Amino acid sequence: MSVRNPSPSLYNEDLAPAEERKWGAFSIFNVWTSDVHSLWGYYLAASLFLLCGSFVNFVIAIGIGSLVIFILMSLVGNAGVRTGVPFPVLARASFGTFGANVPALVRAVVACFWYGAQTAAASGAIVALLIRNDSLLAFHQNSHFLGHSTLEVICYVIVWALQLLIIQRGMETVRKFQDWAGPAVWIMMLVLSVYLVVKSGTFSFGSEIPRDVLIEKTKDAGVPGEPGSIAALAAVAATWITYFAALYLNFCDFSRYATNEKALRKGNLWGLPINLLAFCLVAGVTTTAAFTVYGEVLLHPEMISAKFDSWFLALLAALTFAIATLGINVVANFVSPAFDFANVFPRQINFKRGGYIAALIALVLYPFAPWETGAAHFVNFIGSTMGPIFGIMMVDYYLIRRSQLNVEALYHENGEFRFQNGWHGNAFIAFVVGALFSSILPTFTTILPDWWGTYGWFFGVGIGGAIYFVLRIGARRNPAFAS
Repeated sequence: MSVRNPSPSLYNEDLAPAEERKWGAFSIFNVWTSDVHSLWGYYLAASLFLLCGSFVNFVIAIGIGSLVIFILMSLVGNAGVRTGVPFPVLARASFGTFGANVPALVRAVVACFWYGAQTAAASGAIVALLIRNDSLLAFHQNSHFLGHSTLEVICYVIVWALQLLIIQRGMETVRKFQDWAGPAVWIMMLVLSVYLVVKSGTFSFGSEIPRDVLIEKTKDAGVPGEPGSIAALAAVAATWITYFAALYLNFCDFSRYATNEKALRKGNLWGLPINLLAFCLVAGVTTTAAFTVYGEVLLHPEMISAKFDSWFLALLAALTFAIATLGINVVANFVSPAFDFANVFPRQINFKRGGYIAALIALVLYPFAPWETGAAHFVNFIGSTMGPIFGIMMVDYYLIRRSQLNVEALYHENGEFRFQNGWHGNAFIAFVVGALFSSILPTFTTILPDWWGTYGWFFGVGIGGAIYFVLRIGARRNPAFAS
């Protein structure tokens, strides 16, 4: 749809409702292959596998978690298809035309941090391959720059630049990249798994790893109970669901380009519960086979590929892992801040410039490598505040507005979503209280039980959404208390 007389401070072509919708079920499916099939995704899946203790437990915990993810992504995805707007614009309906900049910047800060972390992971896979050569190993050990080895810096900059080449031509290029990269990663994951299973001489799923090894490897995971216990399985499902917290907010950045809701539903079905469970099973088989072959639990795929006898196979694995990690960076950590920064200053920043800002921040962060220090706790703390934001937005769209949204008014300063000078007080009250219980109290105090932090995102969604609903209903019945 076209927007008539939009306010310049709220509109540019990239933030406008999507008119060209070419993303079919396969492209939506590959959003998820790009998001999950990365070094970090594999590491998380393998780690959760150890906590489950058995094949059946793993299928149950990951299966339930993946179904919940499918439901939540369908909620925000359908809103994207119906409205055609990106996340920061959709947030205007609940937070106000200018208040929406707050959740947008929260999402952007988390994305910029993980943009750097994922780029470092992708370049690390390349470094692990190159140092198989004695000369490059010596260069890696003896030459340093900006607090890292010079080889690491070179690889980081190259991978960082490649991502800019992918994104600079817009969202249609992102779709084409995903459609190619997603299947390629799956093929390499299967090759890696088959190679190790053949080398180990047996096919098993966890039975080869002694229980004392499982307990030792998971003792510092911060999860109550031993591997396989009810408490551990609940924590596995919760962690798997929370892993997607950022994309629950901005999946509409992609679903807005879907051809229709049927294509979205089909792509989500194959990309989430089916693909997630299959990917996790492959990670479990690979971890078990690697333990049999190398006698140790290797949770990082680049650590496994570095041990390959075949240099060609190691090269193929390193390149595929790097491509996979580029995929998640583009999906989760580039597209979102590009729209988020554009939303704050739409007259000065478009999609490309917003993406360049995110990339530049990640480049500036690299010498400090905050993802390797305690700063990660700060970003996780900020990230946990995304729970209340999601709860507020979904309550507003589905329970308050019954899926009926005046899209054109989202682009008008003095329209329906002006609230109090562009800020919606009810949303921010709910946001602050929700964040108090999702991140502030469990992070900085001992008032709440130890297990609370594992489920912090859920408490944020429930508390933030419930308070917003009560305040909005109260405001309808008594306009004197409206915010």
